[in-house]
Amino acid sequence: MSSHLLPSYARVDLAFERGEGVWLVATDGERYLDFASGVAVSALGHSHPHVVAAITEQVAKVIHVSNLYRIPEGERLAERLCDASFADTVFFCNSGAEAMEGVLKMVRKYQSANGHPERYRILTFEGSFHGRTLATLAAAKNKKHLDGFGPAMDGFDQVPLGDIEAVKRAITPETAGIVIELVQGEGGVRAAPPQFFRELRQVCDERGLLLAFDEVQTGIGRLGELFGYQKFGVEPDIMALAKGLGGGFPVGAVLATEAAAKGMTPGTHGSTFGGNPLAMAAGNAVLDMVIKPEFLDHVRQITLLFRQRLAEIKDRHPSVIEEVRGEGLLIGLKCKVPNGELIDALRAEKLLSVAAGDNVARLVPPLIVSDAEVAEAMARLDRACAAIERGKTLPKPGAAG
Repeated sequence: MSSHLLPSYARVDLAFERGEGVWLVATDGERYLDFASGVAVSALGHSHPHVVAAITEQVAKVIHVSNLYRIPEGERLAERLCDASFADTVFFCNSGAEAMEGVLKMVRKYQSANGHPERYRILTFEGSFHGRTLATLAAAKNKKHLDGFGPAMDGFDQVPLGDIEAVKRAITPETAGIVIELVQGEGGVRAAPPQFFRELRQVCDERGLLLAFDEVQTGIGRLGELFGYQKFGVEPDIMALAKGLGGGFPVGAVLATEAAAKGMTPGTHGSTFGGNPLAMAAGNAVLDMVIKPEFLDHVRQITLLFRQRLAEIKDRHPSVIEEVRGEGLLIGLKCKVPNGELIDALRAEKLLSVAAGDNVARLVPPLIVSDAEVAEAMARLDRACAAIERGKTLPKPGAAG
């Protein structure tokens, strides 16, 4: 069937008409176990009653007013995020890429506002992914993503993940700050050890740099704490959030200390739709759930069960799965077969997953996933791996048998 949509996605010929919890129902009535979560977005699963009620109520009141006026719902969400984190101030936008644009601008503006406009370069890490805008693509330096879009934006230097000596060597009098994902999602679910983040914090403090965390994928409970940095024990100066923050509704945010945000005065940054009443209703509803200690306890407990079961699957199918990696409910299966082969086999078993770099298949279920649903997912993963193994042992057509 032809489509007028820009063909910038390699879409699977599959469409969903409704969802409930960790399940999606396709237009043909088939039920799928959703361990993709819209790429780590649907933190509370699908059709969560509290989120549905909050959005429905707000739609009947007012959807959008613009940031020319106060938005009480946004003021409340900002206060709650600051109370729960290192931050003093929040800027709301619509996506992770927009949040990261805000982060990059804030890092540069901080140095300029403090009398160092020459400090504009930002240090990033190999394998990173920060979004699809020209600035965030330049920050990640992925040649495949940059190809055909002209010269990459200047101002970014990249070093190997986890190499603190390389970080120190790369810092120059023009360096403004360091930007890093706590776990590289798109880059293959790769994480540096916690010690590396402590070393980054020390280097930034010693050299007058800002430390910014991209928590677009790791924030809002995904790693078993409200924010991933709380698990790692290192506070940033600036942090980007998105994905899980709106539970499926587009919401992004930049959180910062008062000092880091010093240069962001009226007129320096903006967003037409960012932080509108409907988005803020969604964000507050998600936070109502995720901020509860028992909710995060559940994420930590289910993570232990999930990792244990995945280790068993890996041991049973070593020709398919090479390694289980990740933190919390951001899990990567490093494949010995092409990762697309495993993802297709999982989809054939009605289990949804997400591709990542380094030949990894991501499993990022809604944070509400139950023990029984993890068990069901593992049974489907087991069958998918077995199907791949059978396919590899079948004689080729025409071969002597």
